[in-house]
Parts: sequence; structure tokens; C-alpha cells
Amino acid sequence: MSTNGNAAPTDTYDVVVIGGGPPGENAAQYAIQGTDRTAVIVEKELVGGECSYWACMPSKALLRPWEVLDNARHLPGVQSLVGDKPLDVRAVLARRDSITSVDSGKPFGHDDGSQVRWANGAHIDVVRGTGRLAGERTVTVTAADGTERTLHARHAVVLATGTTAAVPPVPGLREALPWTSRDVTNLHQVPGRIAVIGGGVVACEAATWLRALGAEVTIIGSAPRLLARNEPFAGDLVAQRFSELGIDVRLGASVDAVERPAPEDTGVGHLHGGPVTVRFGGDSVEVDEVLIAAGRIPASSDIGLDTVGLADATADSKGYLPVDDQLAVVGATGQWLYAIGDLNGRALLTHMGKYQARIAGTVIAARAEGRPSTGPWCTDRADHGIVPQVTFTDPQVGSVGHTEKEARDAGLDVETVEYDMASLSGTYLQRDDYRGRAQIVIDTQRDVLVGATFVGPEIADLVHAATVAIVGEVPLPTLWHAVPSYPTPSEIWLRLLETRYNPS
Repeated sequence: MSTNGNAAPTDTYDVVVIGGGPPGENAAQYAIQGTDRTAVIVEKELVGGECSYWACMPSKALLRPWEVLDNARHLPGVQSLVGDKPLDVRAVLARRDSITSVDSGKPFGHDDGSQVRWANGAHIDVVRGTGRLAGERTVTVTAADGTERTLHARHAVVLATGTTAAVPPVPGLREALPWTSRDVTNLHQVPGRIAVIGGGVVACEAATWLRALGAEVTIIGSAPRLLARNEPFAGDLVAQRFSELGIDVRLGASVDAVERPAPEDTGVGHLHGGPVTVRFGGDSVEVDEVLIAAGRIPASSDIGLDTVGLADATADSKGYLPVDDQLAVVGATGQWLYAIGDLNGRALLTHMGKYQARIAGTVIAARAEGRPSTGPWCTDRADHGIVPQVTFTDPQVGSVGHTEKEARDAGLDVETVEYDMASLSGTYLQRDDYRGRAQIVIDTQRDVLVGATFVGPEIADLVHAATVAIVGEVPLPTLWHAVPSYPTPSEIWLRLLETRYNPS
């Protein structure tokens, strides 16, 4: 088996995966592990995908230094040492580069050698090129030099092609060569002034690290709140903190036009030309760069769906490829075609794509061996209202399950309980001037949680406990006996339950 990223000579495998991001890697692994079955990953860019090089890993690498510095500034005994010193931008970017395996001599500026070695070690081959379906259980791979190769799958083809950044049809926007998420996570120059178009997760996280690195940031969001898919108080607390940090937040504003007299394609993460004027709602702002963070579009338009009778499969789903709860593509006959991760549109999160991959891989393995492919190990439950997520803004926003509105819209009889995170001993010890809030959503008919949201510094680790409670449908009286350690932020669980049962 090759260790240099080229597949072994065979053109027939048990499983062919198109897309080498974390979901694709996991699907291949779970489908063949512990057996003599074979798998191959087809990847046109880098094994490790968006998450490793342009999304999760670089973004968190850029955010973590600010979290540490901000906590230090709010902790006596440390704040006198750091004072108002800014981040060391060069060191921050250098650490980001080390985490994302930057190598200027490699394609796309990164080295995926360790990811390829992992795949080969798991008995998974790698073929470089663009993969497209070419009939049932058949994939054609076009290499960078134009040569083609055809791969056949004995059992399954898994589509894991992900999404790309959406660029809205605003006059002048595309011509201005705006930054996308790839530019802002791989920035090499910190803009003096930047306009962020959008108010969701990518926009708010990017605004956080851009401001921390010294940029003047203006957010232009069309929704009435930041992080509009979360509980309203979450976006309000983030907006309040952004204002304190000097981030100019303009909400309920649609961009009308973008003007850049001298755009220039200078490469990812560099300023793409001269100053830009962004016009919105009768107002305007001049900046040095524009970041478009207004959603994602599925990479489904050129993957050969027409060759297997699925030309219209994405017509009613905004380009996403519908799947059942075994992650099999709806409309494909013969139980051989699967779609995981962002491509199916269920939850555009790396951890959810990997979750789907584990299920799809397990299903493929069971079907290959003639075993039942149903039951809890083979069925996607979490995408149905149990999706956890942490947004690493200042403050962090963590959530799982339904918001109050979503629960009521689903016909549930619910009540909510809120509590001030700053009133906990654990958060008081963590830093002075702690500010945050928690809320749980309770299905009163079953007396179980169906949603939880936490906002505040360093709340990320609270989300998994809520996820376990919701997935396990743990009755609230049972949670009363899950005693939180003192003094930690997990004391929030006790206070929420006390509030529910002792309203006074």
C-alpha cells in the first residue's frame, strides 16, 4: 500500500469515498476497520478537509489567545502583569500555522502528509483528484493534469463533498474579490478596517479574533440579532460585549452595493486590492477589506448525480442531498449510495458530520456482512433536534437541542428556566466581572430537557452534560441527584433545578 498519497494499483474497492474531510475519513474507517475490506478516499485538495486547514482548527487557534488574554485582564494578580498589552500578532499567526501544517511549498499552502499517513495506516488509500459519480457504484477521478481514472465500489460510495462559502448577488460584491472564511482563517495581513457581512457563527467568531488582532470591525447583519438561530439573549449578550470591544454592529441592514475601484487577486489571506465602500440601508462604510460570511452552499452541482438518476434530487432542498436516517441518499436504489456531512444539510458542523460518518460506516459494514443495519448504532437521532454547538465568541455561546421557539413550534408544551451565570461561585473564582446566562427548555409533559443554552466565558464544557441529559431523556428529578462539583461552573445545574422547583 502506498504511503505517498497515491492509491494502490487496484481500481476496485469495497468502499469509495468522495471527499477527504473528517466525515469522509471516519466513514471509510468505520466501514472497513477490523476486516479485510478495502476503502479509498478521493480528494481534490487536502486530506483533512475544510476543518483542518480553513475552518475549525485555524479559527480556534486564532481565538484561544484572546480568551486567555481577556481572562487575565479580569483576574487580579495577573491583570497588573498584562495591563493593556495587545496580542503578539506574529506569534498568534505562527501558532495558527503550526496547527494547520502550513508549508509554502505544498499545494494550497498546507501539508496533509500526516493525514495521508493516518489513512494509509488505517488501510485506506488516497487518490488525488476531483471525483464524480459515473454510474452505479462507479466513480471517475480527474487528476490535476487532466488524466482520468475510474474506481468501482463493491459495496458503497459515500459522498462527502461539503460546502463552499456563499457570495450573495449584491452589485459589485463578487467583483470586489471579498474575503471568505478561508481568507479570514488564513489571514497573513490584519486589515486596519474590515466590514463583516453576516451575523451568524462565522461572522461573529471572525469579528472576535479580528478585533483581538487589532482590526477596526464593522458587522453588517440582515437579521435583527446576532446569532439569530440561538436564544435571543445569546445574541444580545454577544452584541453588548462587541460594543464594549469597539466592534460596530449594524443589524437589520441589507447590503445594497459594494465598490472597489482596484480589486486585486493577491492570494488567500492578503488584502485583495485597495479600499472598499460598502453601502447598506442609506449608510456606507469605507474599509480595507470585506469578509462575506453569509452562509454556505452545498458542493452538489458537479458530482455526477445525473448518472445515477438523481439529477433532480437536490431541486427542493437548496442544493443539499436528502438522506434517510441511515444516511443513504433518498431516491437511490440498491443501498449503495450515502451522503454525509455538510452535503446533506442536516447540520453544518464537523462533529455532526463525523457522527453521521460513524453511522454510515457502521451501516455499510453491517450490510456488507449481511447483518441487520437498523438499531441505535445504525440510526441518526441527533440531527433531529439534539444538535450541540459552541460558538467561540466573546462571550462563548453553547447550545444543544431546541430553543424555546423551536420547541413551541414543534408543538411541545414547554417552560423555561433561566439563571445568571455570574451568581455562581465557580464563575466568580474564574474571573472578576463575569457576565453570562443559562437557560433550559423543559418538556412539561415528560419532565425532561429538550434544550439548553449557556452564554459566558469558558462555558464550552457545560454543553456536553446538557447533551447527555437530552439524548438520554433524563427526568429532572433524576438530574437532582447528579451533584455538581463545587466550586465549578457546573453548579449551574443545581441552580437551574432549584429555580424550577423553588420559584420564590
